[in-house]
Amino acid sequence: MAARPILWIVIPCYNEEAVLPITAPMFLQKICDLRDAGKISDSSRVLFVNDGSRDKTWEIITDLAKQDAHYIGICQSRNRGHQNAVLAGLMEAKDRCDITISIDCDGQDDINAMDAMVDEYLGGCEVVYGVRSKRDTDTWFKRTTAEGFYKVMNALGAEVVFNHADYRLISARVLQHFADFEEVNIFLRGMIPLVGFKATSVYYERAERIAGESHYPLRKMLALAFNGITSLSVKPINLISGVGAFFSLVGLALAVWAVIEAILGNTVAGWTSILCVVCLLGGIQLISLGVIGQYIGKTYMETKRRPRYIISERTWEDNKRHWIEEE
Repeated sequence: MAARPILWIVIPCYNEEAVLPITAPMFLQKICDLRDAGKISDSSRVLFVNDGSRDKTWEIITDLAKQDAHYIGICQSRNRGHQNAVLAGLMEAKDRCDITISIDCDGQDDINAMDAMVDEYLGGCEVVYGVRSKRDTDTWFKRTTAEGFYKVMNALGAEVVFNHADYRLISARVLQHFADFEEVNIFLRGMIPLVGFKATSVYYERAERIAGESHYPLRKMLALAFNGITSLSVKPINLISGVGAFFSLVGLALAVWAVIEAILGNTVAGWTSILCVVCLLGGIQLISLGVIGQYIGKTYMETKRRPRYIISERTWEDNKRHWIEEE
């Protein structure tokens, strides 16, 4: 009989003192349920990644680790953002488990979808994406912009799974290869598909946040979207080139027309049209320079090779049996 896989549930946490005491027992219960069903090993763990929280999140995590060996945690030296926190947890887990499932701490993602994810893994899939079946809990604006984002990303050549965020199962085999991706500017939902291997999706309904406040306002969502586009696709640069070529042709045609009109003596004062053209072209040039600047900035950051995360503490450093004990 094949050994049951070791599962690590990777949970990024940033100022989650309000919701963590509620959702932590839910994650532990899911580990126990999957273990009792014979699907995973009792060596499975719930890994909390403290992303430089300013509240008592890390204290809660350390207390949980003392209460039950299934709880473990790592603490980043400072806040580095959601994507880097997830990456830190995945890289910490890849050599110590067979599969990981990343999920947010807020309880919005259906934890019971993990059963289907593990079943798909046992059936041969190396990556299983958690995909929202509908967005009834979102406002019209958020639903429209979110769905539009996925469509734009795919139109620009980035491989993203529609309505999938960061709730996914990844095997350790895939993570070993993903570790070779050394980008500093990371966008996990677009990078994971690039690794390949057999993948599928499970669908679930997303609920309201159980407690606490969302840490992803519109500003951060837009920043994440733009970072994803510029990290995974160069099509915006190509679009700029196309727009430039188009307006060059229009300008050439207008120049020929102006010369002909001057020869015919039909020229008239046209300060309004000139002002409009100057403003239009000036705006396009500034936007184009801004987009190009984003790519140059990303290139600059990549060449620095700064670490994407720094782990300052681990709950198991004084008790390594937390992750090496077998049932």
